[in-house]
Amino acid sequence: MRYVRGYLLPRLLQYVWVIIFGVTIVFFIPRLAGQDPVLEKIAQIQEQGAYLDPTAVRSLTETYKELYGLKGTLFEQYVSMWQRIFTFNFGPSFFQYPTPVSELLGTYLPWTIGLLLTSTLLAWILGNVIGGIAGYFSQRRWSKSLDIMVMLIRPIPHYIFGVLILILFAYVWRLFPAGGGGMLGRRAVFNLSFILNALYYAFLPALALIILGGAIWFQQMKLLVQNTKNEDFVQYAKAGGVKEQLIVSRYVFRNAMLPQITQLALLFGQIFSGALIIEMVFSYPGIGLLLYMAVTRGDYNLIMGITVLSILTITTAVLLLDLLYPLFDPRIRHR
Repeated sequence: MRYVRGYLLPRLLQYVWVIIFGVTIVFFIPRLAGQDPVLEKIAQIQEQGAYLDPTAVRSLTETYKELYGLKGTLFEQYVSMWQRIFTFNFGPSFFQYPTPVSELLGTYLPWTIGLLLTSTLLAWILGNVIGGIAGYFSQRRWSKSLDIMVMLIRPIPHYIFGVLILILFAYVWRLFPAGGGGMLGRRAVFNLSFILNALYYAFLPALALIILGGAIWFQQMKLLVQNTKNEDFVQYAKAGGVKEQLIVSRYVFRNAMLPQITQLALLFGQIFSGALIIEMVFSYPGIGLLLYMAVTRGDYNLIMGITVLSILTITTAVLLLDLLYPLFDPRIRHR
């Protein structure tokens, strides 16, 4: 009961509050931007040569407002939005009308999950392992050389690093395609041919995310290990004759990894920013590219669908890590 009141319940309440606050912010931001997708859609129809009399314009306006959840007062639109979220029915997309938003998400989401989940976990594992070893042996020449290399790579923006990789591997050496648009619009299927094809197109964007992400984890882990190995309990273990391999694995790495586990959950909050840029550079058919098209065209329904999905994914990941964190940190279990 103490665990429920003191640890579980506050985190569940925080989880619900973050979802409500995040979705509310997303609801108001597009409406404050000044874009009216209904008027833009009608103007687009008229530009194509169709004549619409005033009665037809009014009727069409009401129909589109109903489809895009823009009918009624702002409060009525807000209530309607929550009804759509609970039923996961965000209506049709504006720029790919009449395709439903849920169908677009089902088409584009697997590509982003496959790319970001794989590249994030690989960057986290490689960065922490290599950074931890480099931090423990920080006086070695190879560790210092690796640190200089990482310091040069880390400040490079995603779009510049992506273009550099694109030039090297797609134009100079011609090992991989210049863009991932060859599979755009195709639903993911689980057979060997499709998986190999997907890996082929996803290699360059994944490589960019792994190198840039791994550089960040490397530097953080190296500093943590350097600080941890100077702690009193580590020095006491050395004085007691504990084997160095055991000190590294049981004392240094395990304690240094605790902040990195927390950072992994927080990283999901920034994951779509890197995805947006990388997917644009490599024309990769994922949620980041779809979000860019939705924002530039003022597609309220699609923006809402993508952001709600990202908010739910991020907050759920953080909640699960919070609930599992006592397994990694015995101090929390003791309290």
